Amino acid sequence: MRLRFLALMALAMGASFLVAGGAAAAQDDPTPSPSANAAADDGPSIAVVLVDRRGITSAEKGKPIPGVSVAVTSDTGDPVGEGVTDAEGRAAVGLPGSGTYTVEVDPETLPDGTELSGTGGTKRTVNVFLDGETRIQFPIGDAPKAGPAFGERLTNGTVSGIKFGLIVALAALGLSMIFGTTGLTNFSHGELITFGGLVTYGFNRGLGLPVLVAGLCAVVVSGAFGWAQDRVLWRPLRRRGTGLIAMMIVSIGLALLLRNIYQYVFGGSTKSLSQYVDQERRSYGPINLADKEIGIIVIALLAITVVCVALATTRLGKATRAVSDNPALASSSGLRVDGVISAVWIVGTALTGLAGALLAVNQQVEYQMGFKMLLLVFAAVTLGGLGTIWGALAGSMVVGIMVEVSPVLGVPSELKYVGALVVLILVLLIRPQGILGRRERIG
Repeated sequence: MRLRFLALMALAMGASFLVAGGAAAAQDDPTPSPSANAAADDGPSIAVVLVDRRGITSAEKGKPIPGVSVAVTSDTGDPVGEGVTDAEGRAAVGLPGSGTYTVEVDPETLPDGTELSGTGGTKRTVNVFLDGETRIQFPIGDAPKAGPAFGERLTNGTVSGIKFGLIVALAALGLSMIFGTTGLTNFSHGELITFGGLVTYGFNRGLGLPVLVAGLCAVVVSGAFGWAQDRVLWRPLRRRGTGLIAMMIVSIGLALLLRNIYQYVFGGSTKSLSQYVDQERRSYGPINLADKEIGIIVIALLAITVVCVALATTRLGKATRAVSDNPALASSSGLRVDGVISAVWIVGTALTGLAGALLAVNQQVEYQMGFKMLLLVFAAVTLGGLGTIWGALAGSMVVGIMVEVSPVLGVPSELKYVGALVVLILVLLIRPQGILGRRERIG
């Protein structure tokens, strides 16, 4: 009896252990839900999550994107697995082991009006080193909209080229006047552009003056700087009979000195004025322009017109043209050549300072802004014809339009200055004296 009782007790305990073990196994290893996809239980896996968070705050979860196909391949290109995002926007794919895998989303399965934004596009490369789930998120963005038509882009590029060409024309006009009266090829002319931009920034940010007033003060200070530069440096060199080659080398040294002073005082970062930085463009038929761009064009045209009329009609303008044609004959005729040259330095550097101020309004201020434009200014003066004011203006417009239109024609933005220099080379091969230059016999 006792043996039967013990046997029955043993059977009952064994049955209870079996039932308890089965229940524990059911709790520890539940049946996978359909949303889990085919991921490995213990090994490595990749989980792709597609959630649309456009227009919502960070506290909101966003809208899952179901029904999107996902494929995983190894670093050798062999397929590893596929999955489809479930109602939670999640697709899991099991991996055979650690390594480098490529996850690709099929863009054809995305909902209409959406696309994968970000730099990676539809593919992501993942390095998997540990067991468990490696989660990847693909950002969702709006579908790209059609850009403006080629004709509209060409028109706006031409207008931007005219605006940029007028800024170059101000600096080229100053360089051409100085070269015409002194014969000096001034390689520090780019630093005069920077001087105008930095002084504008100082009056605007430092003293709190409006941009228009700060730009006007920069023009006055630039003219004074040109006068002081001629009195302290260039006039003594001329009186000592220094050759033009030696003076050109001095200008290169002056450019290096001024550039390093600018970097020391202003710093190497790029800064902006307090006004007219970001303005929305308005539509004027096929042309889109911001208010500051209209202001730049009007001010540049007004300054160029005043200077050209003054050179053609005033007594100082006639004296400037006489010194430019023949300094020795002008001196023997009673003209004060040094006084005329000083006036030219004042007007030339004031125009160049105005170019720097307008350039600061058009983009931003940095210590190398004029140095980056120096080659374009030389190209404009050489293209139009050395020593001719109208040639400098014509060359500047060609350079400005080529710089701004070349990206529309397919040239990368980083190489847009190359187009203007190619035009310079071609024109000089056909017409070495420039567009409006005169033929001269040498020797």
